[in-house]
Amino acid sequence: MPQIKPREGQPKSQRYHQAPRRDGMKLVRIWVPDPLAPGFKEEAARQAALLKGAPEEAEALDFIASAFDWPEP
Repeated sequence: MPQIKPREGQPKSQRYHQAPRRDGMKLVRIWVPDPLAPGFKEEAARQAALLKGAPEEAEALDFIASAFDWPEP
């Protein structure tokens, strides 16, 4: 079987990231809570209970709804 030669020039990861950068985008990596982690459900329920009835509840629900309705490209 013939061996495939790697492409000359830039590594694949560099080529992969160039197009979004040209479009004005920036790669951002963040850590988020793992919903499968032990205790996640309980903590989410605890925080939801703290928010229930608070003035910030409507703002939080509006934010969630706007994120859900995010337009597709």
